[in-house]
Amino acid sequence: MIIDTHSQLFTREAIESFPKEMAASYKAMFKDMALPEIEDTIKDMDAAGVDRAVVVGIDAETTFKYKVSNDLVARTVGQYPDRLLGFAGADPHKGKLACDELERAVTTLGLKGLKILPHLHLLRPNDPKMYPLYETARGLGIPVLFHTGTQFHAGTKIKYCRPIDLDEVAVDFPGLTLVMAHFGYPWFHEGLSVVLRNPNIYFNIAGWSPKRIPEDVIRHINGPLRAKALFGSDYPLLTRERIVRELKALSFQDGILEMLMTENPKRLLGL
Repeated sequence: MIIDTHSQLFTREAIESFPKEMAASYKAMFKDMALPEIEDTIKDMDAAGVDRAVVVGIDAETTFKYKVSNDLVARTVGQYPDRLLGFAGADPHKGKLACDELERAVTTLGLKGLKILPHLHLLRPNDPKMYPLYETARGLGIPVLFHTGTQFHAGTKIKYCRPIDLDEVAVDFPGLTLVMAHFGYPWFHEGLSVVLRNPNIYFNIAGWSPKRIPEDVIRHINGPLRAKALFGSDYPLLTRERIVRELKALSFQDGILEMLMTENPKRLLGL
């Protein structure tokens, strides 16, 4: 079994919710990026031998009027419940309403985690405004997935996406499982250090061509972080077939690929 712990819901309906300038920046940066229907996501999974995939919601309505709703995520997952799992979006600027929406997304809609994009919220992960959402997530027993490192949303700033800020969250919420997306590049040494010292933080390789992953990251996946590294695609930015093919060509030790693509994701998602 191969489990993709991080992909986008870039269906036509989702794309229509993007602010125009952000949609334009994505198209400029990723010229070959498809804008798939959900059936294309399933075909891409099949081509790569991927059995399950997480798709994420986004709520940055207060700051950028940017929202991929939890209801859309749940409806999409409902079309392929044996293949897809959904993570909720929540806007920390909405306070209690955001916490109530996260609870509804999990208990009523059946979503399995929370996605946070600090640069879209214009808040660092350790900002006190974020903490009520973490309290809610901890109470619900769900993981929180953070965008970290560089990104290509027009008009946003990567200063909000430093992996070092997750250290404070991990210490303040030891019972909450956190995932550092994209291994925090370009601050990947900082990111690896944060994951090493905090037992409740995983990291994923989503959005990267495996042959371009820094050697130090590969060394940590082979070594001290073998139980904390997660396969993720960030599809449709890259096809899963390409990622799986390139991963299999890397010099991983025996059993590491199974941990990366199967065992660690199963533990994270409770599968």
